[in-house]
Amino acid sequence: MPFTPSTIAALVIAASFAAGLNVYATVLTLGLLAHLHWVALPPGLETLSNWWIIGVSGTLFAVEFIADKIPGFDLLWNALHTFIRIPVAALLAFRATSQLTPGMQMLATALGAAIALAAHGSKTAARALVTPSPEPISNIALSSTEDVAAVGITWLATQHPWVAASITLTLLLASVLMVRWVVKALRGLLERLRPAPAT
Repeated sequence: MPFTPSTIAALVIAASFAAGLNVYATVLTLGLLAHLHWVALPPGLETLSNWWIIGVSGTLFAVEFIADKIPGFDLLWNALHTFIRIPVAALLAFRATSQLTPGMQMLATALGAAIALAAHGSKTAARALVTPSPEPISNIALSSTEDVAAVGITWLATQHPWVAASITLTLLLASVLMVRWVVKALRGLLERLRPAPAT
């Protein structure tokens, strides 16, 4: 795949969204694909093919695979990962655009962080809505869907970056609408739980 500014931008858009869902799955997928020579990554991302990075991201992905499916604990896990997913997505965007001008590189870095924040925010909002349910099935299903989406979008970004970017932009729009709906639903729930004022 030729690395033109437009294909790099598409790769950044898709990979940043995937990192916002599951950063370890994203790094692991990119690293394995590059190490096995199934894809070529932009020069700045070649270090992801190092076995140390693959091993660490694989181990952390296994930990997240379990931790993210435990109702209640998953909210704490996602809150802590606000400080991991977004900076790593920004770093991936920065490294992917190392061959562009400094101005374009900084713009891509900010865009990567913003997209990861939107994906992470929608994931956390969905968890806040699903976690209170007494059964664990919905939590496990939602987490598994996010894992598959992170791997799938990352793979697609390396094969058909503009298709992956188009899907990502659609998911971003859906995420924004979902977050608004979740916030509205939570406000309504809090209003109903609030005790009536004494007369």
